[in-house]
Amino acid sequence: MDYRETLNLPETDFPMRGNLPQREPEILKSWAEQNLYEKVQRARAGRPKFILHDGPPYANGDIHLGHAINKVLKDIIVKYKTMMNYDAPYVPGWDTHGLPIEQQVIKKLGVNRHAVSALEFRQQCKAYAEKYVGIQREQFKRLGVRGDWEHPYLTLKKEYEAAQIGIFGKMTTKGYIYKGMKPVYWCPSCETALAEAEIEYANKPATAIYVKFAVKNGQNVLAAENSYVVIWTTTPWTLPANLAISVHPELTYAVVAVKNEHWVVAEGMLESLRSLWNLELPVEKTLSGKELEGIVCRNPLMDRDSVIICGEHVTLEAGTGCVHTAPGHGEDDFLVGKKYGLPVLCPVDHRGKFTAEAGAYAGLKTDKANPLIVADLQKTGDLVLEETIEHSYPHCWRCKSPIIFRATEQWFASIDGFRQEALNEIEKVRWIPAWGRDRIFNMIADRGDWCISRQRTWGVPIPIFYCEDCGKVLVNEQTIAQVQEIFRREGSDSWFAREAEELLPEGIACSCGSTKFRKETDIMDVWFDSGTSHAGVLKQREELAWPADLYLEGSDQHRGWFNSSLSTAVAAFGQAPYRSVLTHGFVVDEQGRKMSKSLGNGVDPLKVVQELGADILRLWVSSVDYKNDVAASPRIMKQMSEAYRKIRNTLRFLLSNLNDFDPEKDKVNYQELQEIDRWALLKLSKVIERVLLGYDSYEFHWVYHTIHNFCTIELSAIYLDIVKDRLYVEGKNSLLRRSAQTVLYEVLNALVRLLAPVLSFMTEEIWPYIPGKKAEENVQMAEMPEVNPEWLDERLADLWDQILELRTDVSKVLEKARQEKTINHTLTAHVSLYPTAEQYAFLQRVPNLAEIFIVSELTVHEPQEKRPEGVQQAEVHEGLGILVEPAKGQKCERCWMFHEDVGKNEKFPTICPRCSSVIEQYSE
Repeated sequence: MDYRETLNLPETDFPMRGNLPQREPEILKSWAEQNLYEKVQRARAGRPKFILHDGPPYANGDIHLGHAINKVLKDIIVKYKTMMNYDAPYVPGWDTHGLPIEQQVIKKLGVNRHAVSALEFRQQCKAYAEKYVGIQREQFKRLGVRGDWEHPYLTLKKEYEAAQIGIFGKMTTKGYIYKGMKPVYWCPSCETALAEAEIEYANKPATAIYVKFAVKNGQNVLAAENSYVVIWTTTPWTLPANLAISVHPELTYAVVAVKNEHWVVAEGMLESLRSLWNLELPVEKTLSGKELEGIVCRNPLMDRDSVIICGEHVTLEAGTGCVHTAPGHGEDDFLVGKKYGLPVLCPVDHRGKFTAEAGAYAGLKTDKANPLIVADLQKTGDLVLEETIEHSYPHCWRCKSPIIFRATEQWFASIDGFRQEALNEIEKVRWIPAWGRDRIFNMIADRGDWCISRQRTWGVPIPIFYCEDCGKVLVNEQTIAQVQEIFRREGSDSWFAREAEELLPEGIACSCGSTKFRKETDIMDVWFDSGTSHAGVLKQREELAWPADLYLEGSDQHRGWFNSSLSTAVAAFGQAPYRSVLTHGFVVDEQGRKMSKSLGNGVDPLKVVQELGADILRLWVSSVDYKNDVAASPRIMKQMSEAYRKIRNTLRFLLSNLNDFDPEKDKVNYQELQEIDRWALLKLSKVIERVLLGYDSYEFHWVYHTIHNFCTIELSAIYLDIVKDRLYVEGKNSLLRRSAQTVLYEVLNALVRLLAPVLSFMTEEIWPYIPGKKAEENVQMAEMPEVNPEWLDERLADLWDQILELRTDVSKVLEKARQEKTINHTLTAHVSLYPTAEQYAFLQRVPNLAEIFIVSELTVHEPQEKRPEGVQQAEVHEGLGILVEPAKGQKCERCWMFHEDVGKNEKFPTICPRCSSVIEQYSE
């Protein structure tokens, strides 16, 4: 007889190797053919809802690693909630309007937006956006993200735009929308106003200058001749717009002598100025800021008055304590200028070029004018000092160019109108991590009015009309309702295709009696677009609900989408649009550096998927503490590939040893299981508890580490290593083998479901091979495992903690014997234990010690027996002696154990008595 026929060797059709880049697309095709999303939704219909609302990525390029981590996190949550019996629809969305798309159309398609009609240009932008929606959709699907990909929401859709107009209308009728002239962030490159959320700060070298303003009328406080007030500025180009000098009313100012001149600076800055200017600056007299109020100086560039005014914004952090004030170029300047009735002078146009009001500098760009202004001040003798400093300066987050502050007429949303309500709502939301609450609270508390108008073409127009005769603004519930209905039918292109009278209700007239109107030409800030998605999606789609249970985006969205969504929802409906907000960090390299093309440290998720598989990327997402910045590199991805292989191989081992197992017939009752088998189920129950807690807490790295450690330590290194002998050698239907198989089945069935939200491809591949009848065709339709209370035997846990400590002690001595060539494998060993009396009593309670240690023979000697030479002392168990010797007898050809009775059975001369018994049963 060939004894190999009687061995229960693994047999399974499940592939050994992952081959993920090849197999995953096949699984994706199968999901599409089954329409898995709809299938899952039908299965969960009528269950409690869990709504994760997708923050729309921008449709203007291939996805990057930040997109991947965001979408995979969302997918893990949605799949978990589904498997916890929630109706958890996932409607993906895209942000499709705005400047970046305009820029790409101009740059890549060579379109001159000034040479084509607005409608034609918008059509080009729409086509470009839709192209990248299609590209990104396929890329997200390749990551294994399950969603309603056939019916996503797009901010360019008619019904979405109509809902957006509705929110604007609600805010308008409540008095929150107004038009005003004030300094805003302005990008000369993009030729548009920007909101705070569109500003990034970066270090930039700047020319800082100290300039003398000659006193023209000292008001009997300062001498009119040879008296100067010295200011400091890091933006020399704003000096042509200077109208005042601000001082703090409560600060003390010193008049200091410089040759035959008298300079005014803050007393608190004297020491630093003496050092910087290398002048003695003796004090002639001191005055309060309030005493200086009303003194008139002369703008050294424009021969224009510059009056001294008092402002609380003045500090002694830098400069001279006398602040150059241009109301058209700064918020503090604007506010203090408004208090004093100063005009809002802004001699800079939309391209960042000086207008005729700037005199000699007209036509120059602001940055080009800087050196000329400094040179002119040098010529007139009004330049005290020029220096180059490095400072943090606002940049446009789209084109990355430095912005300017420029006063223009814009549409604003008054945050003051609903600020307190928004702050109250923040307190009701669960912020994960908790610091998110403070971040958005402070942003809303300190936020100025929201500039919502943009001087561009590709977006949703601001639905405002102006009387052609008197210029009065026309907007009311009637006009909003009419525009909203037209947009719902035709989309926002209708604003550009129709004349004003075609967009207005019939018979409407201005209060002056005129019936002629023109349309507003500005569009809305794209943050207003995406920020109204709660109305355009959650309130429109019947499978969804308002408010959402969860918003999940990067930590920069506290100033972006979280902020604009909160503002529009509170302003329109008096409530936050989300119950919980979860944020993730940015992706950095292993040195903590931001990924960039210049550094060449980027990791392309599409390349990772192509080379390693999407499951590797998904496993990486689950392995990191994403609430902080996340490190990624090719080396880290390779490490994740190895971790994946260990998990896959563990599951494959479980599966391959269940090829003849039918849980309906072969499962062994818990009480009949071997003790080590019950221990394995206890460990499994702890894993289920910990993993479910990790999912519930959004701590997905708990999920990864718990399952990875269970597979590599408790299973592979301990349990499976011990029970291999039973699985391979015992009779197919023996209680010992079926006991181990019962555990393997329970472990496999639980792990595959626990892993499904993360390793969606692998678990889908394994699911059909798991033995037994399954009600669900796909693992994603199954429910999460529950902890079986019967398995929670803490007495067993304590006992096996001690046994495994003992196993560790014995393993160390076995390894030493192997290195010394006393044995060449643990199965060639005979282990003798020399315990203390207490240890002896414990060892008598432990059955099958040889199986646990994976040795051929084991002898437990009585405490009083003499210990022979060569006995090693255990490290953990003080007083325990361990002796390793070669096992006696011969090697059994079948089980590889050494036994003294091998060869005594004439019928089976090369195998041990145990194997002989199994074969006899097999033969029968």
